[in-house]
Amino acid sequence: MLNAERMKCFRSEREINDADRKKFESVFHKSDVGRKGYLSREDLKIAVVMLFGYKPSKSETSLLMESGSVKDCPGVPLRQFTSLMGRKKSAEDPYEKTRQIFSAFDVHCRGFLKLEDFKSAFKRVAPHLPERTVLEAFRQVDLDSDGHVSFKDFENAISYGLANV
Repeated sequence: MLNAERMKCFRSEREINDADRKKFESVFHKSDVGRKGYLSREDLKIAVVMLFGYKPSKSETSLLMESGSVKDCPGVPLRQFTSLMGRKKSAEDPYEKTRQIFSAFDVHCRGFLKLEDFKSAFKRVAPHLPERTVLEAFRQVDLDSDGHVSFKDFENAISYGLANV
C-alpha cells in the first residue's frame, strides 16, 4: 500500500498534461549535458531558465536538487524532474507572470507601454506578424485610447485572453 506522501507524488505526476510532459522531457534532454541520464546542479539551472525564463537562486536550486534526489543518483533524473517542474508550473502566480511579461515589453521602464514597445516586443517574438495586427492588438489593449497601456490595461487583456482560451 502506498503511503500518503507517495500518493501525493503519484497524483501530481498524473496531473501533468501531455503537452507539458513532452516539453519537460525535451528540456531535460537538452539540458542533460553529456547525456548522463540526470541533471546536475548546473544542468538544472539551465532547464529552469528554458522553462520559466529566469535563473533560479542558489537556495531554490538547492531545494530543487534536494526534492528531486534519488538514492544512488548524483542529480535529478527525468521522472523526478518532470514531477518537480509540473508542481512548479502549477504553483506559478498568474499575476507575477503577467508582471514579468509587462516588464519584458516595458524596456524603457516607464511603467506604461507605447505602440513602439509593442512593435519591438512582437518583432522579437513574432517577426512575421503584420504590423497592422500589432497595431490592432495595441488598440484593443489601450482601453482609453490615450496611446499608453498601463499595467492594469495589460493585466485586463491577459486575463481576458486566459479566460477565453
